[in-house]
Amino acid sequence: MHEWMADNGHTPHIVVDAAAENVEVPAEHVKGGRIILNISESAAHNLALGNESISFRARFGGVPFDVWVPTRAVLGIYARE
Repeated sequence: MHEWMADNGHTPHIVVDAAAENVEVPAEHVKGGRIILNISESAAHNLALGNESISFRARFGGVPFDVWVPTRAVLGIYARE
């Protein structure tokens, strides 16, 4: 889905259960136990989409953060548009 969205000019986002085990996201951006992450090429640097996890480096409020999300913690994927 990520590839299809990017190929069609859309901006892929994932909804993550931030309370799931081993999720590494900036806690100050979690709302209601969830966080929405922009995983477009322009926002997610060194993006690695695997069967077991998603990882990348991004800026949150101008501060770089290494994100790591087990795929079981992904609640959904959608295009911003």
